[in-house]
Amino acid sequence: MLTHIHIWNFAIVEALDIELEAGLSVLTGETGAGKSILLDALGLALGDRADNTIIRHGENRAEISVTFDTREAANAEAWLKEHELDSEHECIIRRTVNEKGPSKAFINGKPATVQQLRELGEMLVDLHGQHEHQSLMKADIQQQLLDDYADHSVLLNEVKEHYKNWYQLKNELEKLSTEKSEREHRLDLLRYQATELETLALKTGESDELDAEHKRLSNASQLVQTTEKTLYALEEDDNGAITQQLNILTQELQSLAKTDNKLNDIASLLDSAAIQLNEASSELRHYLDNLELDPQRLSEIDERIGNIHTIARKHQVSPDELVELLPNLQQELYSLENADIRLESLQSEIEATAAAYKKAADKLTTSRSKAANVLSGKVTASMSELGMDGGVFKVALNPYGTDSFHVNGNEQVEFLVSANPGQPPKLLSKVASGGEISRISLAIQVIAAESTRIPTLIFDEVDVGIGGRVAEIVGMKLKQLASHRQVICVTHLAQVAAQGDHHLQVSKQSDMATTISQINYLDKQQRVNELARMMGGIEITQQTLSHAEEMLSKVS
Repeated sequence: MLTHIHIWNFAIVEALDIELEAGLSVLTGETGAGKSILLDALGLALGDRADNTIIRHGENRAEISVTFDTREAANAEAWLKEHELDSEHECIIRRTVNEKGPSKAFINGKPATVQQLRELGEMLVDLHGQHEHQSLMKADIQQQLLDDYADHSVLLNEVKEHYKNWYQLKNELEKLSTEKSEREHRLDLLRYQATELETLALKTGESDELDAEHKRLSNASQLVQTTEKTLYALEEDDNGAITQQLNILTQELQSLAKTDNKLNDIASLLDSAAIQLNEASSELRHYLDNLELDPQRLSEIDERIGNIHTIARKHQVSPDELVELLPNLQQELYSLENADIRLESLQSEIEATAAAYKKAADKLTTSRSKAANVLSGKVTASMSELGMDGGVFKVALNPYGTDSFHVNGNEQVEFLVSANPGQPPKLLSKVASGGEISRISLAIQVIAAESTRIPTLIFDEVDVGIGGRVAEIVGMKLKQLASHRQVICVTHLAQVAAQGDHHLQVSKQSDMATTISQINYLDKQQRVNELARMMGGIEITQQTLSHAEEMLSKVS
């Protein structure tokens, strides 16, 4: 439900805040007072094209903010949650238009695109009349209206699920069938590649281990030479091995430490160094004993590494990734080798799924046909009440074809209308005027009010070309509709305005510099005066006022 509209520097409005309530709210005012400003501002917030000419003269930015209570809008709440824009059953949409640069949009404080505003807006508000938010012209909305009226949600979901299964299986079959020749070539390649990798039998981490061993073996001569040289210097040099000299020096310092104990710590350090050198000598000797010069092993490693790198290059992967590649190839090989078996099972699965879809879709068609006849009759009768005598409304079901499956069933739903007696029904969008479409939409919405998904309905020009008894009936139907949904109606007829639960008057104030539109809620006496103005001429008489008061008292 729409609860609040804030308009700032929009057209001739400087600043305007409007609180809206449930039920039927009517907007009235003199011609040119700016009744359309409210709808234009709302349309901008819901994704209409932004034009900087709407910015109030002398300002550089306009802003529209609208607030909705979404507790009765399950679709909108689901959409907000999906886009991570939900906020405790409330939705605030804000749109700014700048004199320079693009407009900006926000949903619950987060930046949004104009397309997102439109998607969300169509779930929150339906504007009826000569307005681009008018949903009744859209084929998917017409189908949705019929299915909502007939309570087809369970059956429609069943049809959609069977269609989804059938479509996925059909795509899989087509893919397997068209790729049969390519599959044979792919099988040959996969078998060769899998055998090659199986023969290679590469283990995890083996490539790194081989590289390390290769590096060691290819440098074995230098390793032996340097190790022997180091051991000789440490232990065997006739001119004074390092360990021998260090031991002598340590003993001398330890002896002198008896004379000056400050040398004790230094002697201890040298003693530790001697121990470390002895351990290093022992480790070096052990290393040298185990160091091999093995040209044959080096040759084997060279060949192994060469094979690994050659196969890795073929597959355009690193040597380490070859280990993971084999199971992937084996899985693809298994799938392709079993493709013929899968083709046979697919065919039977598709037939079973198609039969299930057909059964559910035929059931939906039968139910739609019954609902279409009932809805057609009720809307036709309502059209007559709304001043379209002799008019005919028809819900047509146009089959797609026996060989064609569609996600929403066997047929496309179309609304046809004949506004004049004797004329065959044609597409609603082709033959009806804006006022007629508004009244037809009103009739449909009243009939389907219990099942309609959009919580706020706005009617503009719904009373174009009517008056008297028909105008009163329009007002009564709007009030009836408002018992289920929030309804906002812009009207110039007192008979319609009198039916409102809330009455808002649009007025215009001018001075030499500026013109400003204002919207005010009217109390009972103010409503009487406004209804009298709408019915009267230049001079409002006591009789006109009495008539207006009587009109209000009859409604309440």
